[in-house]
Amino acid sequence: MTPLTGAARPRRGERLSNTAFALLLTLPGVALFAAIVCYPLIASLVTGFFEQSLVLPGRSFVGLSNYREALEGDFWPVLRQTAVFTLGATAIPFVLGFALALALNSGIRGSGFLRGLFLFPWVIPGVVVSFLWMWIFNANYGVLNGVLTRLGLIDESVTWLGEPGTAMLAVIVTKSWASFPWIMVMMLAALQTVPRELHEAAAVDGSGAIRRFRTVTWPGVRGVAAIAILLEFIWNFQHFDTIYVLTGGGPAGSTETFAVAVYREAFHGFDLGRATALGGLWMVLLLGLVGLYLRMFERETDR
Repeated sequence: MTPLTGAARPRRGERLSNTAFALLLTLPGVALFAAIVCYPLIASLVTGFFEQSLVLPGRSFVGLSNYREALEGDFWPVLRQTAVFTLGATAIPFVLGFALALALNSGIRGSGFLRGLFLFPWVIPGVVVSFLWMWIFNANYGVLNGVLTRLGLIDESVTWLGEPGTAMLAVIVTKSWASFPWIMVMMLAALQTVPRELHEAAAVDGSGAIRRFRTVTWPGVRGVAAIAILLEFIWNFQHFDTIYVLTGGGPAGSTETFAVAVYREAFHGFDLGRATALGGLWMVLLLGLVGLYLRMFERETDR
């Protein structure tokens, strides 16, 4: 076998120049990422250790004081309300979206038209959805009160967005209506990957609908369902627009989540230090959820 001649071998200088060229190609993207993501993130985390106002110049170092005040103040009530909103706005659209996916996958008449119709709430901007449901929940001329009154279920109008007991439910319903279509699409795609031969074989063996769902359908879509639930949970954990437009975190802070609380501290209280500290604690929780999602996604990819 003829040995490789010196002229055919890549020279060390050429290898270095290729590496340098590759680094130059990635440099604009890295610089843009650092300017847009890394610098604001680091700057905001540093701000959490200072007493700084949004409207007054200067700042003073206070160490962990902002974090301690956040933990002793609003953190736990806000965490509880964020958890209630996140769980409700994840469970309801998943159940509704999965049920609709099962119905559409069964081959009912007009399934193509219904699939497009059910996507309608998903394509509407979140602020528009919020104003639409604000009109539905209005205590004076809202559609919901009118329908319930005609059905004899209520005797007088209910202030859905003005009572702590009903405001969170109204916000969850609004967010669920806006987000169930994408879960429906995800689960419908997963259902269509389950071979029909398995259903037919199970039916021949005498399995009923519930048993076929438990032994054939659910194992085939379980991975997609887990990822969809976790993604929806992460998105709801940081959701802002629906809550802020409908209630602004009220009444009496009963619907205030982390996103609304950080906004209130920064742009209503003008306290950047405390807002950043609360946001930093919020970010730690989000990183845990993102880590769980990445681990689950990697596990599903390896299957």
